[in-house]
Amino acid sequence: MTDKWTLIATTAMGLEAIAARELKNLGYDDLKVENGRILFSGGARDICRCNLWLRTADRLRLQIGCFKATTFDELFEQTKALPWADFLPENALFPVTGKSHKSLLHSVPDCQAIVKKAIVESLKTHYHQEWFQEDGPMFKIQVAIEKDWATLSIDTSGEGLHKRGYRRLHNLAPLKETLASAMILLSRWTPDRPFVDPFCGSGTLPIEAAMIGQNIAPGFNRGFVSESWPVIGKENWANARDEAENKANYDQPLMILGSDIDHKMVELSEHNALEAGFGGLITFKQMQVADFTTKDENGCMIGNPPYGERMGDEQQIQAICKDLGNLYKTYKSWSLYFISSFEQFETYFGRPASKKRKLYNGRIRTDYFQYFGKKHID
Repeated sequence: MTDKWTLIATTAMGLEAIAARELKNLGYDDLKVENGRILFSGGARDICRCNLWLRTADRLRLQIGCFKATTFDELFEQTKALPWADFLPENALFPVTGKSHKSLLHSVPDCQAIVKKAIVESLKTHYHQEWFQEDGPMFKIQVAIEKDWATLSIDTSGEGLHKRGYRRLHNLAPLKETLASAMILLSRWTPDRPFVDPFCGSGTLPIEAAMIGQNIAPGFNRGFVSESWPVIGKENWANARDEAENKANYDQPLMILGSDIDHKMVELSEHNALEAGFGGLITFKQMQVADFTTKDENGCMIGNPPYGERMGDEQQIQAICKDLGNLYKTYKSWSLYFISSFEQFETYFGRPASKKRKLYNGRIRTDYFQYFGKKHID
């Protein structure tokens, strides 16, 4: 069995290029970037490393096969021909999920059932038994059919990669950790500069900034479903965690402030920062945007202001945009970055953004408004 497989890092729409840049920085260069995913080559060690280190990907999948299938017979026979026993032990628990888009095989339940039956037949041939208990490690298999091409893959992550393990409590409209990291990475912020989030909510942006600033692997404090897979092995996971520990720079000073107008959000942020191991390293305070003052230069302000889906008062949103615009005029060396679906954001901010990028906050289509300071490096 080869130790070079096709791996798939899935992402939210709009984050593909950022996740691809992360993969390049991790040493992977044979990248194929597609809508919502990046394909690349890797082995058992790479499954461990990428699960631990990817900040902006949703999950990491192991592709077992990809083929054209326009009939159920084709789907069955080609699925059965794949080397399932190379990955699944005889006690594997392997539920099958599915999706189909613009394909002749459009009945997802039927496709799932056929793939499940085909895998069982393949395992029967290899293990020489008629019944599988399925009481061992979990292997979540997906059949995804797009324009008559079927991709069979196994989820190596378990819970989505945005689940870092620190945010057990959150507000009603939390910013996903993967999106927060993408916003920070797009800003090119470095830990020698001040970082401010004036709408900290449950503290996601300040905490993600702290992890980036100290080079802490985002998955270091959580588990992954593939940790129990014999094909990966405990040694690979131990080595990957040792690498993450050695690369962390816990002594890196941080100048990170999170503020919110709601004292309950400040308390929530403080709790989550403590859970993440940054108690005392991140400053949180109750404050409205208009009250922000600083003597620091070349800072980076990144935030997720209310924009209608969370707060219905449009006048309040307009006032916040004006306050942000005033900060940009006052602190000319600072760069400001805000994600918003409020179409008149630039109008009330008082000037067009230096750069805009389309991103999705959950299912909400937003713009990432980027206002560059004097010393911005793109």
